[in-house]
Amino acid sequence: MATGQSSDYLTGAFARYKKILFPSPSSNVDSAVATLNVNVLSSDLTLNQQTDESYNITIDSPTATITAQTVYGAMYALETFSQLLLSTGPGTYQTYQSVVNDAPRFAYRAFMIDTARHWQPLSLVKFNIDIMSQNKFNVLHWHLVDDQSFPYQSQVFPKLSGQGSYNAAAQDHVYTIAQVKQVIAYAKARGVRVVPEFDTPGHTRSWGDGYPELLTPCYDRGKPTGDYGPLNPTLNNTFSFLTTFYKELTTVFEDDYFHLGGDEVSFKCWQSNPAVQAWMKQKGWTDYALLEAYYEQSLLDIVGSLDKKYVVWQEIFDNGLKIRPDTIIGVWKGGGWQDELARVTAAGYQAVLSAPWYLNYISYGSDWPTYWKTEPTNFTATDPKQYDLVIGVQACMWAEYVDATDFLSRTWPRLSAVGERMWSPKSTTDLADAEIRMHNHRCRMVARDIPAEPPNGPSYCPKELSFTAPAWAT
Repeated sequence: MATGQSSDYLTGAFARYKKILFPSPSSNVDSAVATLNVNVLSSDLTLNQQTDESYNITIDSPTATITAQTVYGAMYALETFSQLLLSTGPGTYQTYQSVVNDAPRFAYRAFMIDTARHWQPLSLVKFNIDIMSQNKFNVLHWHLVDDQSFPYQSQVFPKLSGQGSYNAAAQDHVYTIAQVKQVIAYAKARGVRVVPEFDTPGHTRSWGDGYPELLTPCYDRGKPTGDYGPLNPTLNNTFSFLTTFYKELTTVFEDDYFHLGGDEVSFKCWQSNPAVQAWMKQKGWTDYALLEAYYEQSLLDIVGSLDKKYVVWQEIFDNGLKIRPDTIIGVWKGGGWQDELARVTAAGYQAVLSAPWYLNYISYGSDWPTYWKTEPTNFTATDPKQYDLVIGVQACMWAEYVDATDFLSRTWPRLSAVGERMWSPKSTTDLADAEIRMHNHRCRMVARDIPAEPPNGPSYCPKELSFTAPAWAT
């Protein structure tokens, strides 16, 4: 039972799982379950950190019943129900009497994708959202742009992608506003929020391809080198540009939060530039960290004035900026993340931990057990309430060596291990059991035509991934 668009979302989820479980007309369910009832108690489609994602499943042959407060909880319940069906043949299942009461441990369960180092096709982004939903992730952190390319096609500043995207002349490595909105709607219908990141003032070289006046020219011995550094905070036009740009973004991205970046800002170009030096002298500043703080504070004020909240990388907190109480701090630096979490939460801020879950780092062998065993609240707090401020986890896939050829297989099922850690109780610590689940879940994904790589070494799946050679090879 669901109403309005909630019913539409549920109908869509039913259609997806019907195709997954019963791929042919001859598929059937053994008589153990003849009827599945789904009760959604609220038609509210609000998707944020407060959304209720809990659910109950009761299987009492010949009927199964799902009850959830929201349609998003019901969708997670459908995934769990699909895992309770035991395959007895192609499209044929049986199950046993069960009662499941389930809810996530963390409200913010995120995966970051990078579409700047390599452009990712729209179809891949959407397919990955489907897989995220099936693994109970609820936030897509979309790192849209970076030094290397600017694939977001702004209407107010068209030269950002017009000059800054890969293959700019063809404009075939871009995401239009209509496509971005399509991704946001697609994700919401699967219980996934889209939080965009436009990282500044560093990581902005591609911004300057179309609008070079935004960047700081670098100098050597008083002469321009032809290179450029971060955005130039000494120019009022920089902040006028950002205000107009973020106003557009508020009409495109519906989530409460923007991710503002703020990491890895080099002072070298600022320090070399005579105009910046003169501006600093006027201010009476000698420490370029003050210039960075001036920029970041101005940006925070702009975004706050647009009624948006923000996620930032930990440098913003470390540098002592004035940030709102509802700011989310992304803890990403590998060394000493426990101490950083202790400091962030002691100051009363919400934290999302990324440091232990950089999936772009690969090695021979099984690395997922390390992801699975890492406990986000494993730090020393002076007040137990600090642990509640760790609202979630974010795994990251930086894309220097990742594109459509390897994105999915490098991500899954390694990311599934992170997903289980985010959803499961802290007391879930039996690695041997997890190893069995990981193998079975990988095979489940392969049966769904997801190219998830083997997690545990030599093994096989009852249904291996289908592969068809291209026409030229046959």
